[in-house]
Amino acid sequence: MNNSHLTKVALRYRAVFLDIHREDINMKSEATVPVMAFIARLKENGFCVSEELLHALNAVSADRLAEITESINDVMGVNLNWAPLVKGWNVPTGETLADHLITLIANIFGEEAGFKGTTLPCGHLIPDGTFPLERYNGCPFCGTPFETAHFVYKGQGSKLKELRLFTLDDLKHVFTSLLSSATPLDATQKDSLEQLLQEFPLPQNAGITMKETAMLVIKLLVEQGKAGEASKLLKTPSDVLRYLWYEKTGYVQVIEPKTLVAHAQKLYYHMWGPLDKSTDAAKDMKQKLMLKYDRKACLRVAKWLNALPMPAPQAAEIMNPKRGMWVRMIRALRLGEYSRRKGFGRLKKLLDVFYKQDYYTLQGRIDKARKRNDLHKTLTLLKKRPGMFARCLFATMLRFCSDKVLPAFEEIADQLPARLLLSLGNAAENYFDPQETRLARPITGVTHPIEPNKLLALYSEEDRKKMSEAVNDLYKASMSRRFAAQMRADGSHCPKAKTIYIDPVLYNIPVSVGDRTTTIQDTSCALMGTRFTVEGDAVRLFLQWGKGLHAQPLDMDLSARIVLSDNKIAECAYYNLTCVGAKHSGDIRSIPEMVGTAEYIELSLPELEAAAAKYVMFTCNAYSTGALSPNLVVGWMDSAHPMTISEENGVAYDPSCVQHMVRISEANLSKGLVFGVLDVKKREIIWLEMPFTSQTLRGANGESVEALLHKLETKLSVGELLDIKAKAQQLTPVKKADEADESYTYEWALNPAEVTQLLNGDCT
Repeated sequence: MNNSHLTKVALRYRAVFLDIHREDINMKSEATVPVMAFIARLKENGFCVSEELLHALNAVSADRLAEITESINDVMGVNLNWAPLVKGWNVPTGETLADHLITLIANIFGEEAGFKGTTLPCGHLIPDGTFPLERYNGCPFCGTPFETAHFVYKGQGSKLKELRLFTLDDLKHVFTSLLSSATPLDATQKDSLEQLLQEFPLPQNAGITMKETAMLVIKLLVEQGKAGEASKLLKTPSDVLRYLWYEKTGYVQVIEPKTLVAHAQKLYYHMWGPLDKSTDAAKDMKQKLMLKYDRKACLRVAKWLNALPMPAPQAAEIMNPKRGMWVRMIRALRLGEYSRRKGFGRLKKLLDVFYKQDYYTLQGRIDKARKRNDLHKTLTLLKKRPGMFARCLFATMLRFCSDKVLPAFEEIADQLPARLLLSLGNAAENYFDPQETRLARPITGVTHPIEPNKLLALYSEEDRKKMSEAVNDLYKASMSRRFAAQMRADGSHCPKAKTIYIDPVLYNIPVSVGDRTTTIQDTSCALMGTRFTVEGDAVRLFLQWGKGLHAQPLDMDLSARIVLSDNKIAECAYYNLTCVGAKHSGDIRSIPEMVGTAEYIELSLPELEAAAAKYVMFTCNAYSTGALSPNLVVGWMDSAHPMTISEENGVAYDPSCVQHMVRISEANLSKGLVFGVLDVKKREIIWLEMPFTSQTLRGANGESVEALLHKLETKLSVGELLDIKAKAQQLTPVKKADEADESYTYEWALNPAEVTQLLNGDCT
């Protein structure tokens, strides 16, 4: 068992993993010297421990405590290089555009032209009277660092985050809840599940409902030589194609080759035009997507398709939307050859029907009925596919009138997954308001604004409002029925409880439905839209990249866009190191050997308030060709106490002050990322994730950010969902957690899988 992996998974749930049984804990024990030293190290990183964990630690060896400390230090990046380009960067260096121009000219014509100055290790001549070199850790002209730091500040944080105890049973509970999640797993949950799959055997009745989750399990079973068991999770040809594409690309969603090739070209597009590398990027992606399979893989897929339980015409209809991909897959996997073998009759029948197109598609029949304005037939066909009905509900309401469409939809509403109903309720207000900007987020991750439906113009404002309210009433009524019908494992109605406690903070956390984040959170599992209160007068953004990579040019940028009261914009970025209420630590464009490098931005709340700033948008970008660097870490720090900036090397990182941080995953496809918004007046930071394709913050669409914030604000909160549960099950709310039969706290919400269990209708 890999304790390091389990420790890191537990830390995401604000816990420490100990291989111990709770009944063996002596709650009267006194803390040992190693435990006290361990707690001191935790405090330096911004953590404290619960009473139960404190006593449990007394039964752990000093070596295990050292392992846990090292794991936490690794997660918090304590051993990385946090030195920026400028020493004591809270005091501006005074560099100007003229300094860069003079240095450029000096390096073109050299000392022979009469330029005198200092030649740095990177080879650049810095003329006298330009940059104050004593203030820099590297070259101010090319952004190459020469000095690194081997320390960080510790213990300056004003608010400690409590860690609780996680046992094997707790991790197994997380494991099963992730497997049975009713919503798609985000990158953090996916990474946790992949690690837990390596440590725990797959439960007999895992209850896997999400196709994307099934792909992770199938991959493990195939690696273990249990492809036969994996076939039980493959219900349709789409499942088979999804796995094949996940195996090829690492994406659990089927992204068509042309989309990936086009996206690769965009990643290599710069402000001054496409580089020669853009062609290479497209060729590299095409080469990567070449379909090559050995005989073992071909036979495995042939057996999977041959074992599908559905009739051939139905299976062929499911294959139709991805027909082009299937044609190539069939050839690459030699399925025609295997279909002629004995025992593969079902596969032969499927291929015959697919190639002869001897099948009808329900979508085609629905489209014909719509064109003829045949309401009865359209609704009859849609009711056969509840999921399809849900996805086109709004458009159908506008075309045929909600009074006729909604009763038909209500007939099948309880057949739909709760997450899909919640998505409809969350989206209704924006969809039926023609003035609101709606967002489309394709599977490549980049967010695009979309135009309102033209049919909205046919209805009055009052009619549109009634439509939105009707959808909300419908999904709330369905959720209420689901909660009322919950049953215990023994068949009795759930719950037997009479009182409920709902933590007030849960009313500020949206239910994570439709917000599939692609970054990994190593110190928490906060849901997108979570609001963090600013404790002090300063917020310090940080960006660290290059961990584990050899020294090379690799330019990642940290930026902040400040929106003032008159809608004027101020930008703090590599091209403008100081602006109202913000200071930048300098632009680094190359990374040192293995330990990475860092950039910071300091935001002063008093200065922003004095300038009547509305909000500040946090972004990070890949200025270099390609996407954001894997393992790039970005986040912000905050403390009621002053946070130090080193005058010697500029280090300004303190793990105890970190309020939130995320890590870019290997599957990232974006070139830029909006990762937070500071509401200056409320002194709150909203964590969000909005990818975009641009090498600077100017590519982040302000309207899209505001639309995403509005979308998060209008979403059903976890607290509101629990209110529906309490009313449906006739539970009386109480004001203290220890007085309630059922208690829902912020710690409970740290595990998003628990929220999805609530959506599943599981009893507490």
